[in-house]
Amino acid sequence: MTLGVIKTKLKGAQTGHSLLKRKADALNKRFRTILAKIADAKMKMGRVMQLAAFSLAEVTYATGDISYQIQESVGEATFRVETKQENVSGVILPTFVPHRIVPEGGNGGLGLTGLGRGGQQITKCRETFAKAVETLIELASLQTAFVILDEVIKMTNRRVNALEHVIIPRLENTIGYINTELDEADREDFFRLKKVQGKKKRDNAIRDLEAAAKLAKEKAADEARFGAGGGGAKGAGHAAVASSQSMLSEKDDDVIF
Repeated sequence: MTLGVIKTKLKGAQTGHSLLKRKADALNKRFRTILAKIADAKMKMGRVMQLAAFSLAEVTYATGDISYQIQESVGEATFRVETKQENVSGVILPTFVPHRIVPEGGNGGLGLTGLGRGGQQITKCRETFAKAVETLIELASLQTAFVILDEVIKMTNRRVNALEHVIIPRLENTIGYINTELDEADREDFFRLKKVQGKKKRDNAIRDLEAAAKLAKEKAADEARFGAGGGGAKGAGHAAVASSQSMLSEKDDDVIF
């Protein structure tokens, strides 16, 4: 019963190791894909931020410092971030999706900002920073998934290594020990049965010899007894024959009347 339980545990450990191995492979594949996307997103982010910095410099050169005007004209956020979930081999990865909201009113919600001069530079700078925010949200989504996958892959690899190098060998050694003990018990039982059979054979042989000796002794006694009785009868017969012969040889005297 114990051997069956251990074999069941070993089967479960091997199945779990196979599943975790496939999960780790799938996570590693997705991890490498996300890593390549992060590299591209960082390169894109560098270019976009460079263009945004140049656009801001152009606006500052054309209109001067208009930061206070922008802050006063903004009534609501231009971007909303929606969070979605993606399941990758049982791991939930968050995905950030940007939604750009077009403000009401003319000039993109900026009012009269840039109406006198620099309006074109302000619009260009606005679009460039909008692209920068979208790229930043994409990079944040990839970076979050990267961190989560990194932790999950480490944990999965630890489990795979524990099953492969600790649990499965321990169960296999236990099964081997149990099989060895069972084989030893079988050999002991076989040796015990052989000894019992040998003792029974010796006892049967001794009984057979005793029975044969007893039978031979009885036969010899019977033969001796029957032999003595036959000799006496033969002597009596000879005596009777001799008596009859003597009686025949004798003659009666003549009787004269």
